[in-house]
Amino acid sequence: MSLFSNQPSDPIYFSMDDSNEPMARNSPHPFQLDDYLWPTVEHYYQALKFDNADYQMKILSAPTATQAKSLGNARFKKKRSDLKQVRTTLMTRAVYTQAKTYSNIAERILQTGSANLVENSQFDYYWGCGRDHRGDNHYGKILMNVRSKLLGEVDS
Repeated sequence: MSLFSNQPSDPIYFSMDDSNEPMARNSPHPFQLDDYLWPTVEHYYQALKFDNADYQMKILSAPTATQAKSLGNARFKKKRSDLKQVRTTLMTRAVYTQAKTYSNIAERILQTGSANLVENSQFDYYWGCGRDHRGDNHYGKILMNVRSKLLGEVDS
């Protein structure tokens, strides 16, 4: 299948937590955004779930993406009031910035052609497809949107 084919192909399933997958949130490719160097997309997203600058810095400094996620899921920390409205925007900014920073990530996304990208999470029905594959798959949709933007930049 050609890289720029308009023919749909089989879905590509991946885990956004697989640090060996360049499209994953845990991919260890630091990027500069909003005046900070973020170790992973996960660090950025989890930190920006909060308005508290000190807590954001604690998440930024987390040694691993897993620890950043754990801090971001703290039950007794007040999350920003508009999180539901901005969460896909935050994730999109991080994924796009990382892809623009690392050509291998952009190439990996572009190599998916026109395939439907599916975050294969058993438990996440918002970012992933969920156990029954009926989830919203927002992370997969973000990757496909970033792919479209990258393709538009190649064409222009």
